[in-house]
Amino acid sequence: MWIEWFSYMAAGMVAGTLAGLFGIGGGLVIVPVLVWLFSKQALPVEYLIHMAVATSLMTIVVTSLSSIYAHWRLANISMLAVRRLVPGLVLGAFSGALLASVISGEKLQIFFALFALMMALRIWLPNSKAAYPVLLNRLPATTYGLLSGVISALVGIGGGTMIVPYLLMARLSIQQAIGSAACTGLPIAISGVIGFIVFAPDEISQQSDWQTGFVHWQAFFGIIATSIIFAQIGARIAKKIPSHWLRRMFSLLLIGVALFFFSR
Repeated sequence: MWIEWFSYMAAGMVAGTLAGLFGIGGGLVIVPVLVWLFSKQALPVEYLIHMAVATSLMTIVVTSLSSIYAHWRLANISMLAVRRLVPGLVLGAFSGALLASVISGEKLQIFFALFALMMALRIWLPNSKAAYPVLLNRLPATTYGLLSGVISALVGIGGGTMIVPYLLMARLSIQQAIGSAACTGLPIAISGVIGFIVFAPDEISQQSDWQTGFVHWQAFFGIIATSIIFAQIGARIAKKIPSHWLRRMFSLLLIGVALFFFSR
């Protein structure tokens, strides 16, 4: 019992530190760590990544609140961008949870690995300087939100990796793009978690008293207990490392995550 609590709290330390270090929400780190931990606990092998993704989204529900508050105080949130993106994101995240529930664990792991690899390679590409204000119109924003929501639910992230570049192309400042993306992470996570609870097979909830659908509450509480604190530590470390080195290190981390899933 205590070993499990310690394992999840240790996972929170790692995920929080890396999230603060690289400026990510933590999902890309939490999911592989949880898959590894769950595999040591005799949980159903075919649903390991489903539980990891759902639990990762649950942690984002909590961590995104503090991020939203911080950006709100700094006036870094474009409510127009949020209003245009959220309907598609909510529907997409719920649909993504449904899609994940019918995909085998093996295929979902391959998708996660491909996504991590794509994000790693994207870091080495130059940022687009094109500006298209039309992207904040209702139709393109809803369509892109739908796609982003589906992918976010499939890999257990808050969507910032896709939303920030989109908002930059829509001619928002980097501060507003990051703040608005942080604000959209909450509805993605809530909708995705609801989907992973609703669409989970009945036998999953019977695996443990800590289980509701695909969400593992013990893992959630353990990760939250330490990740928030260690995110601050990671952020302090990041200030001492040149940004180009951080980008390269993050790319290598994502490649490592991809290799972990490809090798399973």
